[in-house]
Amino acid sequence: MFVDQVSITVKAGDGGDGCVSFRRAKYVPKGGPDGGDGGKGGDVLFYADPGLNTLIDFRGVRHWSATDGEPGRGKQQFGHAGADRVIKVPPGTLLYDEDTGELVHDLAPDETYLIARGGRGGFGNEHFKSPTNQAPRQSTPGEPGERFDLRLELKLIAEVGLVGLPNAGKSTLLKALTRAHPKIADYPFTTLSPQLGIAEIGPSRRLVFADIPGLIEGAAQGAGLGHDFLRHIERTQVILHLLDARPVDGSTPAANYRAIRGELGGYSSELAEKRELIALNKTDLFASEAETNEAVRALRTELRLGSETDVVPISGATGTGMIPLLEALWKMVHPAGEKVEGWKAG
Repeated sequence: MFVDQVSITVKAGDGGDGCVSFRRAKYVPKGGPDGGDGGKGGDVLFYADPGLNTLIDFRGVRHWSATDGEPGRGKQQFGHAGADRVIKVPPGTLLYDEDTGELVHDLAPDETYLIARGGRGGFGNEHFKSPTNQAPRQSTPGEPGERFDLRLELKLIAEVGLVGLPNAGKSTLLKALTRAHPKIADYPFTTLSPQLGIAEIGPSRRLVFADIPGLIEGAAQGAGLGHDFLRHIERTQVILHLLDARPVDGSTPAANYRAIRGELGGYSSELAEKRELIALNKTDLFASEAETNEAVRALRTELRLGSETDVVPISGATGTGMIPLLEALWKMVHPAGEKVEGWKAG
């Protein structure tokens, strides 16, 4: 299950209380104060684990806390510090203050962030001894640990974001390019949650793809699942706009392109300005290469595309055009990158 928004409460550990104690030893009739200080409470930290891509671990678990520090003891023994609580979340998780709505932090991959500090331990009576106060019966309690109500919101971190209308073939393409196995069928909203996949291009080169569920008209205003998923495209470096070469509803690839572009622009002007590559999918339905080339030419003409926007004919079902597609995307994401070689469909 994909979960990308949760509300939780984090609580750092309280500091341990200081101890009031007096030394009792043979041949030491007057003794003396020897109460130790309390231990510090544990901190609460977030760690962005690259192996995670959902907040599902937080379902049904509202409270996350560190342990308290131990109280001080006699013989000048300090209490043990409380254990820290490290909360693992996916990279790209945004931490918001639930009360104010303020963004607290945006977690990058492998980053650790201290969100709540543990309370300081209290002083034992040994701390207060002086020439004029040789038998203090004074100690201080441990300080409380910090507590925050937070809202966690995940924005997937991917280099390439797949967008398009339902049934454009995004899930099929993701499966062809990567090892991801999204559910695939011939009906709208096949993908009900974003899917991540990695295309292994070489020993040290890869592209991370995010398949964003099919968008519908009004998505930018919250229709369907629009707002829930449009934000996941914001972090991508490149948008791969997938178009069905022969839509079954009788529409045209150009009309479908304009519809999705309108939703992207309606949601965010920055999103609309991201670099884009257009892939004309399902070209296996054409009878010849000449027919495919004519479809690409007609699309470019109707959309009045400039030379800065590429249109790559592909077929996610047969694997046709995958190498040119990956080459084009790699150059956009890594301008100084090497040529794609040795890739196989599936």
